[in-house]
Amino acid sequence: MKKMKAVSAILLSVLLLLGACSSNGGETPNKNTNGGEYEKTNIRLAYNLPADHHVAIGIEEFAKKVIEKSGGAINVQVYPSGQLLSDKEMNQSILTGGVEMGVNSSTLWASTVPAMGIFDVPYVFNDYEGAGEALNGELGDKLRAAMEEKGAKVIMFGDYGFAQFANNKRPLESPEDFKGLKIRSIGDIPSVMIEAYGASPVFMGGGEVYMALQRKTVDGATSGTTAMLQRKYDEVTKYLTINNYAYLEFILAANKKFWDGLPEKSQNLIMETAKETEEWIRAQAKTEDERTAKELEEKGMEVYRVPTEDYPIWKEAAKPAWDAFEKNAGKLGTELLELVDK
Repeated sequence: MKKMKAVSAILLSVLLLLGACSSNGGETPNKNTNGGEYEKTNIRLAYNLPADHHVAIGIEEFAKKVIEKSGGAINVQVYPSGQLLSDKEMNQSILTGGVEMGVNSSTLWASTVPAMGIFDVPYVFNDYEGAGEALNGELGDKLRAAMEEKGAKVIMFGDYGFAQFANNKRPLESPEDFKGLKIRSIGDIPSVMIEAYGASPVFMGGGEVYMALQRKTVDGATSGTTAMLQRKYDEVTKYLTINNYAYLEFILAANKKFWDGLPEKSQNLIMETAKETEEWIRAQAKTEDERTAKELEEKGMEVYRVPTEDYPIWKEAAKPAWDAFEKNAGKLGTELLELVDK
């Protein structure tokens, strides 16, 4: 009889243990170094930037830290340099859940969320610090809300840096100097500005620009100096104009449905890590812009830096681009322009 009671007690203990495991989905949550527990989650994160770009370095570090802080429970699998998706495929894949997270430019997001075109509006942001303050304030909140309405959760804004102009014909020291040139553009709003300056915008992928400049299919191109250096613009263009007309952003976004399904504890860890990374990327943007512009100059490009006091002239000549953005983005676009113009 005693033996039967002992066996019954053992069986009861086993059943209770199995019940506990069942309530956890058959898996014991992982513990981080602080003793907290995180639900096991797999996240596929894709991006197209070169591996040595400061935004790409930041994204890789973000993924590494999320894995470490969660004790491996939140596994972020990174697909760099277009291995999984092209930039044209990225947004749709994020919105449909093809990937849980992805990085793409605000310019490409603007076709889905017109308000994201604010970063392409000429001379909206005058410096790195001002851009950071705006993104951490009301402007950033409105952009995040607009993205969520379409089904994407903004995890992080990755500052790419300011956009400039390179060309083969002549120094571009005023908007009038653009007349008659063919310039590779990066989006609809910059194209309006290029036309307002008297040049013809030409659309093409970043990987096509070098050959187009070499073959004189275009006379010049706009991009950040980080990309210009990586794509060897110094070999095929002579003049560089530093006019800081647009502050380029890359956005780390998550599928909204996937995000809403994550435990709050996991969401908090991801967002805290993203905030740390966002600040590092912003600091690097300024450093990299300065370093790469200097290196392009050392490689032989003739550099003209537009004096700050001349910016109002360039901004006034680009007014049609402001009007185009406001028309595309509607009421929200007007609100954003009012915020940045204060």
